[in-house]
Amino acid sequence: MAATPDAPLQTRVVDDKSPLCIPFILEQLAKYKKQTEGPSSTRPFIVGINGVQGVGKTTLVRALAETLQDREGLPTLVVSIDDFYLTHADQLALAAAHPDNALVQYRGQPGTHDLALFETFLTSLSAGKPTPIPQYDKSAFSGLGDRVPPSSWPTTSATSPPQVLILEGWCVGFRPLPADTLERKWRAPGARTLHRHKLEHLLFVNDRLAAYDGLVNAALDAFVHVDAEDTAYVYAWRAEQEAQLRRERGAGMSEDQVVRFVDAYYPAYELYTDGVREGVLAAAGKGTGRQLRLVVGRDRRVKESMVI
Repeated sequence: MAATPDAPLQTRVVDDKSPLCIPFILEQLAKYKKQTEGPSSTRPFIVGINGVQGVGKTTLVRALAETLQDREGLPTLVVSIDDFYLTHADQLALAAAHPDNALVQYRGQPGTHDLALFETFLTSLSAGKPTPIPQYDKSAFSGLGDRVPPSSWPTTSATSPPQVLILEGWCVGFRPLPADTLERKWRAPGARTLHRHKLEHLLFVNDRLAAYDGLVNAALDAFVHVDAEDTAYVYAWRAEQEAQLRRERGAGMSEDQVVRFVDAYYPAYELYTDGVREGVLAAAGKGTGRQLRLVVGRDRRVKESMVI
């Protein structure tokens, strides 16, 4: 049965994913080391993690990092694409420059990240230097968010730099579409949220995504896609998270607020999920066999896994 935004189901996130991911990552890491071995090799092995909101990505990333760090003895750094959002001031400027484009009024969509900051971070990390790790405070400015002052950022170790970098985020792995393909999706009668936006607004985000593909996706050595049988499950999963927050902290989004929140992200799922499913690294010319796709059901449990 397809999920609806107000589906009253409650599910518990169970880590049945890391036992599938760890062997895959270690196999890919072994291949990477053979290709890059040498005394001057300081660049970490970079694993991209993509999953819709609420699918259990945080639980998975935590388990992966702990296993790689503690069991395998691999210094591992976890970084979220969210920590590279524009500053509050820059986000306001972007929104003001495109006042009628709802997709860029708030952080989230491609185009609302500071890719120059990401490139600086990745260049420093790859050189084996102690590297400041950007931090973003989503609660700042009454939830609009802002970057934490650089003086408060943690720094990677000079004596034990990361050998593995896990880069996670809801849009990691998204690749831009040809304009005619995007327009076809926009015109499709079954689209859930695309019709609420002007075509030129979707194309604006799509154009910004090209820079992500050339920088973020190009840096990946392996990729894990936690997919859903139905991406609309994200509405119910997010509603469950907020209900738990209300129980535990007395504050959280209402069901109507959850729908509006997910609606802001859902156009990108409609546009770019198919491309992720087809293979991010293969499409980038890096060959096959480097992407693991896990398909989960409404209960977030893995129903199917495959290497692409």
